[in-house]
Amino acid sequence: MNITSIYIKNFKAFKEAELYPAGLTLLTGLNGMGKTTIIQSLLLLRQSHEKNTLDKTGLSLNGPYALIGTGKDAFCWNSEDNHIYFELEWDRQFEASFDFFYSPESDMQALKDYKCSPDFNPFTTSLFNLNFQFLKAERLFPRIFFPRSVYDVEQRHTLGIIGEYTAHFIAVNQRQHVAIKELKHPSIKNLTLLSQLDAWMSEISPGVSLSATVYSDTNMVKMGYKFETAEGFTEEFSSINVGLGLTYVLPVITAILSSKPGDLLIIENPESHLHPAGQVAVGRLCALAAQAGVQVFLESHSDHILNGIRVAVKKKLISPENVAVYFFERDVNAREHKVAVIQPIIDENGRLDKNPNGFFDEWGKQLDELIK
Repeated sequence: MNITSIYIKNFKAFKEAELYPAGLTLLTGLNGMGKTTIIQSLLLLRQSHEKNTLDKTGLSLNGPYALIGTGKDAFCWNSEDNHIYFELEWDRQFEASFDFFYSPESDMQALKDYKCSPDFNPFTTSLFNLNFQFLKAERLFPRIFFPRSVYDVEQRHTLGIIGEYTAHFIAVNQRQHVAIKELKHPSIKNLTLLSQLDAWMSEISPGVSLSATVYSDTNMVKMGYKFETAEGFTEEFSSINVGLGLTYVLPVITAILSSKPGDLLIIENPESHLHPAGQVAVGRLCALAAQAGVQVFLESHSDHILNGIRVAVKKKLISPENVAVYFFERDVNAREHKVAVIQPIIDENGRLDKNPNGFFDEWGKQLDELIK
């Protein structure tokens, strides 16, 4: 089941906001405009559910998924009400709402009311169950050895929110076939996770070949990289000697390739430390996953990610109706600290019906300066 509506009230930058996510939802805009707030609304619900407080005690503002502070950090400063409210819709027919009393000095916002559609249990959806991956913008940096967790990888099937268990996940699942055949890279027929990782990672660094080795006596995993040459492969390099970009994007590619229809992926800044062609490849891969039934939320500042998605639409890799793009902006001259949410629509040719000021237009602005 996909989330088809997110309504929030009195939360951070938003006195009131409603979005209608698609299979692939791209959140973009200048810094500090509220993109992360939308994602945090989902993460706080999951975080509170995992702590067993959501439908009994209240909203837990601090935890592994989101660190907000106290109620005064979560509450919309110009609100006239005294509560924080979230309402979600799935598949345009099932709803659940969560209403919380505002407690300015507490990191727990007490539950005021919880409702859901008859004969519907929202906690069975991918937002709350194990069919979920979240990757923060600040992911794990390169190192010689990566941590190992049997519980997180083999029972919860997670890469870790900073991608810390990606190496262990690859070591355990490298021979498993990619569940979504549409994610198969055109250069290779082998559907094993490791083979597909090699192929897609080669879009970022040509000819790369990965290996993941578990050292159970130290509870650590080593990630190795080789590179193809005309005479075979190089010796193996550790991640600290192959550049930051490969380590940073590996959890992103792994999360997408290991996904299944019905999964929910939330990824912040997938473009970090990637060259433009690599960013385009990530956008295309996300589009393929979304069209196959994975719901993907991306927070990004990359026009290359957007263009990768737009080209995927034009090539009919994903339908335009299955893509939602939201641009967040704020009028600094307005009386209220208010964020506007604009939704440019993508047509079947990948064209956008509007280009708001600040919406991936900096390249053109600087080019205009150069040709004056």
